[in-house]
Amino acid sequence: QVQLVESGGGLVQPGGSLRLSCAASGGTFNSYTMSWYRQAPGKERELVAAITSSGGSTNYADSVKGRFTISRDNAKNTVWLQMNSLKPEDTAVYYCNAFRSSRWDVHDYWGQGTHVTVSS
Repeated sequence: QVQLVESGGGLVQPGGSLRLSCAASGGTFNSYTMSWYRQAPGKERELVAAITSSGGSTNYADSVKGRFTISRDNAKNTVWLQMNSLKPEDTAVYYCNAFRSSRWDVHDYWGQGTHVTVSS
C-alpha cells in the first residue's frame, strides 16, 4: 500500500508560479510511474503530466507543455510539479498518482489532492 501526500497548492496571481510536491511512503517508489492529474469544478479529472519510474521519460498535456515540469527523486520518494506562467484555467484540485501494472495485478494509488487557484 502506497500513501501519497501532496502539498504546495495555494492562491497565485496569473503569470505566477507554484511548485507542488508529492511525498510517497509505504511502497517501492522507484517501481511506479508517477503522474499529476487535475480536476476543475464541473469537469472531469485530466492527466497533467507523467514521469516514468526511472525518471527517464516524461509526458505532458498539450495545455501545460512549456509551462509545467514534472520531476522526481527516487532517493527522496518524492515527485514535483513545477508550474510556471500560471493561467486562471489552471485552477483545479491537483492529485498525485502512483501506478504500476504487471501480468498479475494493477497498483493504482491517489493522494488527497491540493487546491490551486489562479486569480487576480
